[in-house]
Amino acid sequence: MSRPFLSCLSCALLGALALAACDRPQAAAAPAPAATAATHAFRPGIDAGDFAAHVQALASDGFEGRGPGTAGEDRTVEYIQAQMQRIGLQPGYRGQWFQTVPMVETTTDPATTLALEVAGKPRVLRFGDDMVIGTRSGQAEVKLEASPLVFVGYGVDAPEQQWNDYAGIDVRGKTVVMLVNDPGFHAGDDSLFEGKRMTYYGRWTYKFEEAARKGAAAALIVHDDAGASYGWDVVKSSWSGAQHDLPAAGDPAPRLPAQGWLSGEAANALFAGAGLDLAQLRAAANKRGFKAVPMDATLSLDLKSTIAQKSSRNVVGLLPGRAHPDEAVLYMAHWDHLGKHDDEAGPDGSADTIYNGAVDNATGVAGILELAEAFAHQQPAPERSLLFLAVTLEESGLLGSQYYVAHPALPLAQTVAAFNLDAMSVSGRSRDITVVGLGSSQLEDLLKPVAEQQGRSLHAEAHPEAGGYFRSDHFNFAKAGVPALYIDGGEDLVDGGTAAGAAAAKDYNEHRYHKPGDEYDAATWKLDGAIQDLETVYAVGRDLAASQQWPNWYAGNPFKAARDQARAGATTAPAAK
Repeated sequence: MSRPFLSCLSCALLGALALAACDRPQAAAAPAPAATAATHAFRPGIDAGDFAAHVQALASDGFEGRGPGTAGEDRTVEYIQAQMQRIGLQPGYRGQWFQTVPMVETTTDPATTLALEVAGKPRVLRFGDDMVIGTRSGQAEVKLEASPLVFVGYGVDAPEQQWNDYAGIDVRGKTVVMLVNDPGFHAGDDSLFEGKRMTYYGRWTYKFEEAARKGAAAALIVHDDAGASYGWDVVKSSWSGAQHDLPAAGDPAPRLPAQGWLSGEAANALFAGAGLDLAQLRAAANKRGFKAVPMDATLSLDLKSTIAQKSSRNVVGLLPGRAHPDEAVLYMAHWDHLGKHDDEAGPDGSADTIYNGAVDNATGVAGILELAEAFAHQQPAPERSLLFLAVTLEESGLLGSQYYVAHPALPLAQTVAAFNLDAMSVSGRSRDITVVGLGSSQLEDLLKPVAEQQGRSLHAEAHPEAGGYFRSDHFNFAKAGVPALYIDGGEDLVDGGTAAGAAAAKDYNEHRYHKPGDEYDAATWKLDGAIQDLETVYAVGRDLAASQQWPNWYAGNPFKAARDQARAGATTAPAAK
């Protein structure tokens, strides 16, 4: 069923890839596929049975939760590579299947505590129950002694919003305490930031980076379910065990010595002990002119971590275009999840400690494999190239896609568009399509007629306060200027309407998201919705691959300038000889 695509054009493209990419050591050739793939009779095109077989394999206990740097990674990337090869793709990165991503693995000692002195009285916060904390410094030990605490509202410095929570205070050497999300959401005021829709200022990644820019010694975010869009159990599971990062060298973003979260209960007790009312301070932080509040509290910390220099792998498959092989439409999904936590019991009290990540994101990887199958059997063959990218370290802060964007297989100026598949719907067909970040790029103009042919409409995500646009791998491509589309399953289900769609999303978020319960369930999953979504993004990509269109961001979008600059350079560069 594979369809090798070898030609002079493809050979020329592979040579171009070799010139464009960085020299990285490559892993050995992958062994035979896992048993599920070896015994399944795959069909050409997009097929629900094939999709299910991929998900079952990737989310099986044998893959141990697909943790980067583990045996589970080896099985995962070998499976993906074997499937790409069976389909008929070519190695897409310097003539290799794997792009090696350097990785620092940091595991915080779970016995770590925060020693506070609050209004002259000692208080101890314990890892997991009261707080989580870690370091991105790469240091095995980080010590802080009596670092003064300062409440800095949302920890935002946004000149274009006339907003600076750090105005008038020097936080160098201090520990900043801040709220999750941004003022627009909590204030319920559409005139602040983007109202209910989270901006990048609401993301924890921004908050920690800004605190580092201000010279803070540590930063703690106060958790609340609504502002974070997930419960404390998700924070606990995501921040415990091995944490991964790119090496500090070469990363322009500043890093804190220590960063973490406080549970809502621990934060309320801390503020009350310091003679402050957190609810009142939250209300004050939602108003322009807020001033940071020094707290009658200090923090001492002896943070011990196990540090290991490792690497992980992106998997890159290529279907060279028959007419324009140096231009590519890219489909991506992250293969990693949270791995296996060697605790005595899982977070739900069970003995299950494997975070299988069936929806998040075995479905996305299965999706790009099914799309590759469809394009590989398409007649006539696509004029432009198709790149299929399975990235690592998404759960660690979108690091695999960040590394790819810095070291792309093809220049980003020649990447026509990027389509991201992350946590596909298993709730059945819908009358609509959720476009995360609706109103961003001209890809939506291409998506709309495809959706209309299916009898579906486009709408924004139901919970823009969750910041979904900033929480998946398309965001790194967007920042680099590449028009990127991230669609999610519709919310108006054919079977049950919007009530059923909302109930399914709530059930997943509360019971399976970042929990061991995210497992393949043949009895309850309805895959026709996922197949419908795959057919949608296939049709948009097929049209782009058959044309010479170069979609851009809409006017006023902050990513448009980067795209304009990149395309201007591409069109004025001398032709390769």
